[in-house]
Amino acid sequence: MSSPAKKRKLNNGNNSSPAKGLEYFFSKQRQNGAAATGGGAQGNDGVLANSRGHEGLELSDEELARKLQAEWDREAAESTGENQHETGTIKSEAANAPEQADSKSPEVAASEPQSYKAKTLTLQPAGNADDTVTSSIPLDESPLAFEPAKYVVELQKHWASEGGDASYALLTRCFVLASATNSRIRIVDTMTNCLRVLIEGDPESLLPAVWLATNSISPPYISLELGLGGSAISKALRQVCGLDNRALKAIYDKYGDAGDVAFEAKKKQSFTLRKPKPLTIKGVYQSLVKIANSQGQGSGEVKQRLVDRLLQDARGGEESRFVVRTLCQHLRIGAVKTTMLIALSRAFLLSKPPGADFPLRSVSELSKLRKEELAEIWGRSEEIVKACFARRPNYNDLIPVLLEIGISEELLVRCGLTLHVPLRPMLGSITRDLSEMLTKLQGRDFACEFKYDGQRAQIHCDEKGKVSIFSRHLELMTDKYPDLVELVPKIRGDGVSSFIMEGEVVAVDRNSGELKNFQTLTNRARKDVDIGSIKIDVCMFAFDLMALNGQPLLDRSFRERRELLRSLFIEIPHHFTWVKSMDATSNDSEGVLEFFKAATDIKCEGIMVKILDNLPSLPYTEGQPDEPAERSEKLPAPKPKGRSKAKAKTTGEGEHDETKKSRRKPLLATYEPNKRLDSWLKVKKDYNSTFDTLDLIPVAGWHGQGRKAKWWSPILLAVRNEESGTLEAVCKCMSGFTDAFYKANKEFYDDGSLSGEPKNIKLQKPSFIEYPGRPDVWFEPQEVWEMAFADITISPTYSAAIGLVSEERGLSLRFPRFLRKREDKSIEEASTNEFLAGLWRKQEAKAGASKPNDEEAAEVDDMDDE
Repeated sequence: MSSPAKKRKLNNGNNSSPAKGLEYFFSKQRQNGAAATGGGAQGNDGVLANSRGHEGLELSDEELARKLQAEWDREAAESTGENQHETGTIKSEAANAPEQADSKSPEVAASEPQSYKAKTLTLQPAGNADDTVTSSIPLDESPLAFEPAKYVVELQKHWASEGGDASYALLTRCFVLASATNSRIRIVDTMTNCLRVLIEGDPESLLPAVWLATNSISPPYISLELGLGGSAISKALRQVCGLDNRALKAIYDKYGDAGDVAFEAKKKQSFTLRKPKPLTIKGVYQSLVKIANSQGQGSGEVKQRLVDRLLQDARGGEESRFVVRTLCQHLRIGAVKTTMLIALSRAFLLSKPPGADFPLRSVSELSKLRKEELAEIWGRSEEIVKACFARRPNYNDLIPVLLEIGISEELLVRCGLTLHVPLRPMLGSITRDLSEMLTKLQGRDFACEFKYDGQRAQIHCDEKGKVSIFSRHLELMTDKYPDLVELVPKIRGDGVSSFIMEGEVVAVDRNSGELKNFQTLTNRARKDVDIGSIKIDVCMFAFDLMALNGQPLLDRSFRERRELLRSLFIEIPHHFTWVKSMDATSNDSEGVLEFFKAATDIKCEGIMVKILDNLPSLPYTEGQPDEPAERSEKLPAPKPKGRSKAKAKTTGEGEHDETKKSRRKPLLATYEPNKRLDSWLKVKKDYNSTFDTLDLIPVAGWHGQGRKAKWWSPILLAVRNEESGTLEAVCKCMSGFTDAFYKANKEFYDDGSLSGEPKNIKLQKPSFIEYPGRPDVWFEPQEVWEMAFADITISPTYSAAIGLVSEERGLSLRFPRFLRKREDKSIEEASTNEFLAGLWRKQEAKAGASKPNDEEAAEVDDMDDE
């Protein structure tokens, strides 16, 4: 065989004939067609002529190509030596192919199945039609009306034809319905019903479905990140949907969301050279895990191929939309972590997998209950599931046990504390000042502790001396503190084999013991720190003990836990010690004030105040209404109740509402993971001043005027709505910024005027931001700013906390002022609309003033906007 180079030489040197273009071949076709009508071309020309002429009709090029393909396929099949029956079948189909090509549309002809595989590329439908079997399921019905059994059999048959696993179309159906409503009840119902279908129809797909619906692929303490950039998704959309850069940019400029861009791009795609393989829930999740695990040389190409394949196999625009949103890790279905836990608790009360024998609640009996009684049953199961997830926040541990035993007290034992798996930390409520704190804790013994300006850490140590250190966000940071890892086994006293401890890691001067601020600690490297190269020394200030020698201590009082911590562990000055503390009562106001001043004098943030003992006989008369009071009755081991279950009475008119509103947060001395209670109170030096602060999220900006024309000013800020997952605008701010800050902020939120490419901005308003106005630019929410303000007002413009203090109006801040960026906080820790509403109630109670009328509120908003 001649080499390519030799062929080129022969062609260039020996062939003097001119190159034949397309016009030559089409003219030959026309000539052959004319000859065929006269009765005569032979050989290949005859094939073309006979194919082109059919009862005097002229075939299009595509029809001709399909007829030739059928004849070539027939010839290939006859030469393969297959058995007589198969050969006869192929001949029969091939013989009828020309007539079928004439009588059917190109789309129908392209989609018809063939009984053999041709070794040529053929057009296939792009799969834009949605899964009709799944799209008709009413997942948004009430769980008490929805019957999974009506759909499971048909779905299983449908899934069997596509490989056997639950299709991604089912999860897409759930996402579409959830994102189409703002009703929290409807979203929970939709998630519950989707989970029930999987529990009864394909239990193996339940766990990956939960991960996909929670917009994650692993718990926070397992580092498994997709590591995808926008370019990988853009490249996949261009390749899969046949779009160029200009067309893709035009779609993005119109819609501003990567998922919406994928939806529109998929609609424009009509054919593909490869028949899509329907996506499954397990398949999508496994692809994401493969993307996250791809590392090293060539990993970029591997990730790109996986992303391409996901988009190629996505059927319809909606699947494409949510595949891309999953890849971008911004699902936007209005469901947060709490929603999934509620949906799981309800799903396993009503459904169980085939072969399981745990009891279920009767749907007919539940349907007969009053609303309050039904809420009580839902609430009990929710508390069990939430308590389990707070102690072991990993769906890989929770879901298999739920599939085995359902909702029961045993779940709390099977999914309890375990070493090297972080539990969610207990949180403290914020108080305005010391006087408010003393009022809340009147008649109780409490401990005051220095609140150090460091990083909260949860330390696990097992019998072999293995140490794991986790942040308050449950992220593994063992590599960041090798000096602590080396130190921890040495602090165990006699009889201590394993433990889970909590404390504050603070940067210190090793010689003098002087405390340094948090900014100093942030300058320490985060990964692969060499113990010999450490320049910033730290000290661990321990303040709680949650487990000891394999036994959980969460149900013990704080006084008991503290005593065990200080008696069984060895203090090493300037390396490991206890937080400085004092015990007091509400009558020791002068001593508490001196202790608070001592804390601020040594650069502490303030103090933490914690209840020492459980005293259920003392009523709690201060604070805000809390959720239903079954929390203390659902822990695995008995403990003193912080309060009895509050059940409303209906003996008199209006008595029910009054009883319901009088419920307060319990004053428990136990450790309550992932709960913010008044048992722990924070009193910071900032709160002790004449103003409060809020941690807000910048979401948009306007072009400044005059000297500030080249910067963003003012800037729109928002609070979080934990229930819906949305961000609610609360105010504009243009105070407290320096020129250097304005410059850096414009570089960070760049609309393209500086670098030529937009950065950290949204071209369209994100659907999860609640604000009726039209700023000049929308920011990608990712920062938290601490803001001071004069007071809180009811607003006709802003929607923050709407429905919590007024059914028609939200809350706004008067004279907001920027203080600093909270680099230690993620947007999940920004202030909530409920916290904002609580500050407003306290403000109104203290001032004794009535709500401002509409004109006053509008005037305040106008002043804030200036």
